[in-house]
Amino acid sequence: MTSRENVIGLDGCASKTIDHRRVAATRSRLLALDEAAHLAALFRLLGDPTRARILYALLEAGELCVCDLAATVDAPETSVSHALRLLRTSGVVRARRDGRMIYYSLADAHVRVLLDVSYEHMRHGDLHPGPGNTPASPGRDARGKRGGRAGARGR
Repeated sequence: MTSRENVIGLDGCASKTIDHRRVAATRSRLLALDEAAHLAALFRLLGDPTRARILYALLEAGELCVCDLAATVDAPETSVSHALRLLRTSGVVRARRDGRMIYYSLADAHVRVLLDVSYEHMRHGDLHPGPGNTPASPGRDARGKRGGRAGARGR
């Protein structure tokens, strides 16, 4: 046996013994395949930068129409409208009609929590640099809190 055969990869097990009780307990709490597919679809939906910016705009403003959202995220109204249709049919965004205007908002508090937790997770990665980490978004202070740039007051 060569020394190379004794090397264990970082993602490998040192021992090939399976803890059957632990595996069974975990499997009993594991997402069903259809739930996992639904969750993966939700993350794919959130994986588009324009849709992410739309969601954060709605998080900040509470409610906006398509033209205000397009101006806010600096994207064509057709792109924003298409993104909103996807977000609305998936239950992430809801629409409210007021005469001829339609206003969009986040569907519920769960979406707000998901966005906040995702942002905090991203910020955590910024504190621990590594491949693929991106800088904190504009409009956040040094602690990652929404509400403007640090030091922007009084100008």
